[in-house]
Amino acid sequence: MLRFDRRLLQNFDWVMLAAVLVVALLGLLNLYSASYLNKGFGTSVFVKQIYYYLMGLGVMIGIILVDYKVLIKWSYPLYAATIFLLLAALFIGGEVAGTQRWINLGFFRLQPSEPAKLMLVIVLASYYFRKDTGAGFTIRELALPIGLTLVPFALIVKQPDLGTAMMLAFIFVSLTLFVKLKWSTLATLAGFGLALIPLAWQFYLKPYQRQRVLTFLNPESDPLGSGYHIAQSKIAVGSGATFGKGYIQGTQAQLDFLPERHTDFAFSVWAEEWGFVGSVFLLACYFFIILWGMNVALSARDKFGVLLAFGVVALIFWQAFINLGMVLGLLPVVGMPLPLFSYGGSSLLTTLAGIGILMNIRMRRFLTTR
Repeated sequence: MLRFDRRLLQNFDWVMLAAVLVVALLGLLNLYSASYLNKGFGTSVFVKQIYYYLMGLGVMIGIILVDYKVLIKWSYPLYAATIFLLLAALFIGGEVAGTQRWINLGFFRLQPSEPAKLMLVIVLASYYFRKDTGAGFTIRELALPIGLTLVPFALIVKQPDLGTAMMLAFIFVSLTLFVKLKWSTLATLAGFGLALIPLAWQFYLKPYQRQRVLTFLNPESDPLGSGYHIAQSKIAVGSGATFGKGYIQGTQAQLDFLPERHTDFAFSVWAEEWGFVGSVFLLACYFFIILWGMNVALSARDKFGVLLAFGVVALIFWQAFINLGMVLGLLPVVGMPLPLFSYGGSSLLTTLAGIGILMNIRMRRFLTTR
């Protein structure tokens, strides 16, 4: 499992590592500016994020050393451990701003809902790899994947954290549509999903969650209340114009108008300071990572590697898509960090673990399939 093969070094994915380091450096640069006002109070989030990056690189290296195919065997134990952590967060986790999402480990506050996203990718990829006959999945065959998704979904909603829970739904839909489905299965799933929308609105969403959707549809209705985040974010992005206001010169961030500027609205700080040109460059970096990840999937040596790589790419894509749509006012505010860019240890470690899996698959594409 840990035997050394010189071909692993020869096939090391320097391209992915370079792309990730570029986004990481841009994120740290942006985080220093976003936290500039509070730099004198305790350990700054900038310094903490550097620690998280070092931890994440260690996790990434550890993942690279082990053949990714062991995840087929360990997918269900890892899934069970994740469910245990989600339960622990609900019963013994610390409460912050009315939510119970974190487990205090002393040196680090773990948010189990973040690694739950990656664990769902692994367990669904493992199931579809083992059960795929090429004839197309039926509704009965999808019963277990649906159940595997619903359990962490329900636990994360209970925290409450609807944004992260919805990410699990996006991962399930992405991987399920990627494998072959019977047309009757696809029609049934589509009809069931559409029927759930009005039911969820009426009986499932909490009042503040419904208000977020209404604010998204009409942000000017409450500019100083529920629409404040979106309004300030759009002002920050728009005021950056072509080349931006300059580093640590953004008025929305430095005058403390922009809330959550180091986490959910980190891109707003970047757009204000670096403008349209800087924003396009950052988006191009993400686009390249996603394209390279798809290339990893296409070059994988087996179907499990294909599914696993596609799932990781889907995770990064949807998280970036939702965050960017949120800060631009194109989607409701749901509390979604921008991968590799926003402050947050659990999110960063999860993303770097996913990157490690992609690099693992790329490095072992030359090995024969057994």
